[in-house]
Amino acid sequence: MTLTQGQPPSMVGMNEKISVREADETVRHFVIRHDGVTIPVSRGGRGRLLVLCPGLSSTQADLCELAGLLRRDHDVVTFDLRGHGLASAAAGYSFEAFLSDLVAVMAELGRLDPDAAPVLVGYSLGADLAVHYASEHPDAVAGLVLIDGANPVPEPFVTEALLPEFRAMWEEMATRQEAERGTAHQVLLTAREILDLNVEIDAVRSGILDRYRRIDRPITMVMSASMAGDGAGGHALRLNRNWRAGMARLAREQPSIAVFRLDADHGLVFTHAPEIARIIRSAHGGAGSSSAP
Repeated sequence: MTLTQGQPPSMVGMNEKISVREADETVRHFVIRHDGVTIPVSRGGRGRLLVLCPGLSSTQADLCELAGLLRRDHDVVTFDLRGHGLASAAAGYSFEAFLSDLVAVMAELGRLDPDAAPVLVGYSLGADLAVHYASEHPDAVAGLVLIDGANPVPEPFVTEALLPEFRAMWEEMATRQEAERGTAHQVLLTAREILDLNVEIDAVRSGILDRYRRIDRPITMVMSASMAGDGAGGHALRLNRNWRAGMARLAREQPSIAVFRLDADHGLVFTHAPEIARIIRSAHGGAGSSSAP
């Protein structure tokens, strides 16, 4: 079972680093400094501008397969949130702090390409950040693709009954992540910080329908059929039911949203990258080969 589920930048500085070859495309790397943190950004590909926002406990390196597929016909920007990947650590972590990271990236892209409103793609927490960003900057995006996040679930995920299980799961995950320290896959947050953030995400999602009402851009959702896994009973059954109820609630409230459901759990962005790339391409096609998967 997996649940990983701001203030404007004070100063944005860009230190462009060198071009490298990845998947037959030139990818440029630079950093954005704001709010006391350093955010690494990568940009490459061809076609329509697209920004890919990772989720809690995921990094741009983790999303490399999806990013590589999209770069075939999109100009793809990826980055790390504070405390993730090659981004610097922060004194604290909150939804608003992560949102400020996205705001800083989008502000820099707006400075570099003032006439190019990107498609904003977010995974898990990144989907919630995308919805909040678009609701506050309605003219800054061309459309949204939300991957297994930003779901107005009727019940919180972190309940008293589930707390011991979640705490043990995130402590085990934090221990495993020790082996990733110093790499592009590292996550510097503690188990307690991840727990607190998931509680905060529950609160954010309780009011997210109002955010959707402020967005007048096309929205595509790619959702897992069994976000907590396909266990026959126990907590997974309740979590999956809650996830589906949130999707049904959103469909009633916002019938114009295109929803695609994949036979996967919350790790769908890692296990079903080609399918997700095809959905994004069909909804927000860029320039390039029509034969790309």
